[in-house]
Amino acid sequence: VQLQASGGGLVQAGDSLRLSCKASGDTFDIYSLAWFRQAPGREREFVASISWNTYSTHYVDSVKGRFTISRDNPENTLYLQLTNLKPEDTAVYYCAADQSPYKPKYKTTDMRDWGRGTLVTVSS
Repeated sequence: VQLQASGGGLVQAGDSLRLSCKASGDTFDIYSLAWFRQAPGREREFVASISWNTYSTHYVDSVKGRFTISRDNPENTLYLQLTNLKPEDTAVYYCAADQSPYKPKYKTTDMRDWGRGTLVTVSS
């Protein structure tokens, strides 16, 4: 599946953003989906995941209570709602997909398909 992330931007600490990831090229609802992020000089890290039927979600501890992952299968779109943003959330955010059975936390090597990423910059 091809993925295209959008919605990033420059915001101030405490602000909100909604990232979107539009999919094409395959049956969207069979995929487990996730968001990752990569800050300057750091490795890409897992942020959140969602199962194909939306029944299961999982978040890295640093974003719990602030970020919400969701998906709209008929619209072939994955979302990440970011609230109460902090400067340490500054990163390029990537959406990713895989057809293997859902598991809460993913490594980058678990995901088959990746979007290009969208930059989120949070100023203090």
